[in-house]
Amino acid sequence: MKTETVVLNEQNIDTEVIERAGRILKDGGLVAFPTETVYGLGGDALNPASSERIYSAKGRPSDNPLIVHIYRIEDLETIAADIPEGAYKLAETYWPGPLTMIFHKKPIVPLETTGGLETVAVRMPSNRIAAALIKAEGGFIAAPSANLSGKPSPTSARYVIEDMDGRIDMIIDGGDSEVGLESTIVDFTGENPLILRPGYITAEMLGSVLGIAVGTDRAIISADSGLKPKAPGMKYRHYAPKGELTIVTGDPDAVRAKINELAAGDRSKGFSVGVIATKETAAGYKCDNLKIVGSKGKGEETAHSLFRVLREFDDDNTEKIYSEAFDETGVGAAIMNRLLKAAGHHIISV
Repeated sequence: MKTETVVLNEQNIDTEVIERAGRILKDGGLVAFPTETVYGLGGDALNPASSERIYSAKGRPSDNPLIVHIYRIEDLETIAADIPEGAYKLAETYWPGPLTMIFHKKPIVPLETTGGLETVAVRMPSNRIAAALIKAEGGFIAAPSANLSGKPSPTSARYVIEDMDGRIDMIIDGGDSEVGLESTIVDFTGENPLILRPGYITAEMLGSVLGIAVGTDRAIISADSGLKPKAPGMKYRHYAPKGELTIVTGDPDAVRAKINELAAGDRSKGFSVGVIATKETAAGYKCDNLKIVGSKGKGEETAHSLFRVLREFDDDNTEKIYSEAFDETGVGAAIMNRLLKAAGHHIISV
C-alpha cells in the first residue's frame, strides 16, 4: 500500500485535504492525524471492518479497546448510554481536551471497536485538525495512538511515518503534539467514577469539578490473566523503547550514584547507555546518551518530552536506559504510569 503524507497547519486548515481524508475514512480506510495528546490512527468507529484494519495495522491485540473520538458533545448520546450528570460536568469543563470517559455502549457501536466489551470509551480532542477530520468523516472516529503496538506513542509525524508508512492510506502531519501523553481515562460504568489511566487531567482536577474524590484503579492486569482490559494500556506492555529501560528511585544522590554504577558496568561490557534526567540533575551522569526531559517540579515539561526521548533512544540504538523516578503528584502520576509500562515495571529502589 502507498501511504500519502500531507502537511497541515492547525491555524489555516486546507479543507480540500480534510474532505479527502474524510472520504478515505468513510470508505473504510485509515488516516493518522494529530491531536493535542499524541497522534491517532483513525478509522470509522461504526464500521467493524475499519476497526479490524486498525488492529492489523498496529499489530494490536483485538481485545484492547479503541477510543471513539467525537467533535461535539451532543454526539455522545448517539453512542453512549446511562450517561451520569458528573460526566456532563466533566465534558463541559474539559472537552474538548485530553479526557476520555467510559460508558455503557449503544448497539450502534460494534464490538470490534470496543474490544468485545459492552462499554465504549469516548473523547473530544481540542486539536483543530482532529476536530475538522472527525466532522468530515461523519462524527465518529476510532483512534488508538498511531504507532506499532508496544512502541512509544508518536508525538510527531516522523515517528508515525516510521511505523505506519505502507500500512495505512494517509498521514496528516500537523506538527508536534502539545501535551505529549495520552488522555486521562475515567470509567463511569461503576458506582463511582474511577481513573483507569492517569493523564494530563489529574485526579485533583476531576475531583474539583465532581465534588468528590476520584479514585485510581491500581490493579495491574497481567497478559495471561484472561481478563479483558476496560481501557487502552491496562493489559499489555506499552511505550517500550528497543533498549532495556530501568527506573531507579530513592534519594537523588543515591539514585545518581546507582545509575552511574550500573552505567559503568554496562559500558564496560560494550553496551551503549542512556539516561533520562532533569535539568537540575543532568550534569552528574556519565553515559553515552543523556536525555533531559525538563525541570524538577514542572511535570508538563516532562510529559511533553517523555515519548519523544524514548523514540530518540531508538534512533540512536541505545541498548541500556536508566531513568530517575518522578514525583507522582499531579501529572507526575501519568508520567510514572507510562515509564513503568515502558520499563516492564523494572524498578530499583536505593
